Amino acid sequence: MKRSEINDALREMEAMIKEYKISLPPFCNFTPEEWKNKGKEYDEIRENMLGWDITDYGLGDFEKVGFSLITLRNGNLKLKDKYPKTYAEKLLYIKENQYSPMHFHWNKMEDIINRGGGNLLIRVYNSTSEEDLDKEGDVHVHLDGVEQVVKAGTQVKLVPGQSISIQPYLYHDFEVESGSGAVLIGEVSQCNDDNTDNRFYEKVGRFPEIEEDEAPYRLLCNEYPSAN
Repeated sequence: MKRSEINDALREMEAMIKEYKISLPPFCNFTPEEWKNKGKEYDEIRENMLGWDITDYGLGDFEKVGFSLITLRNGNLKLKDKYPKTYAEKLLYIKENQYSPMHFHWNKMEDIINRGGGNLLIRVYNSTSEEDLDKEGDVHVHLDGVEQVVKAGTQVKLVPGQSISIQPYLYHDFEVESGSGAVLIGEVSQCNDDNTDNRFYEKVGRFPEIEEDEAPYRLLCNEYPSAN
């Protein structure tokens, strides 16, 4: 992705967050210049990858496959003594015609919440013992405390305010219902580790390769300089 595309995506997500009157923690507003002067007291942000994130899944077509997000809080499974939080929270922003590919988590349980905007569609499948899609078995889903049984491959629709609980080994993807508009998504979960706990059905990457065609508006969560 070009840096200009990333900057535009971040500003677009910021605008929707402001529209819905959500206040972000101070570190979300740091400029790249400010990050150069942040000491070791900010290492929790660095080491737990808090802050802005853009993914195109390494496919180079962000407008079709990808979305924008912010990790607001997170523990660290590799540094449990230093960072004992057992939970994480994110905000995600996905536009019409964007897609987040089919995947599950081996360890993380999460609630996905439609915080506002359009309607979010989440397709669900159980996984087999070989970690393939179970295209036959019914899926038990929990929507705001109500259990439903749906057929394999059903797209569950979340209107603003609704949520779904995603269990480990439950395959799921995301997209937006056509004509309903971009969606601001909340995620409340156990500790998040995107490096080790994502099992994608088809092989994809994680962070974009960046072409520096302009200065960064914000640093992404994998770009922070080390403390002086």
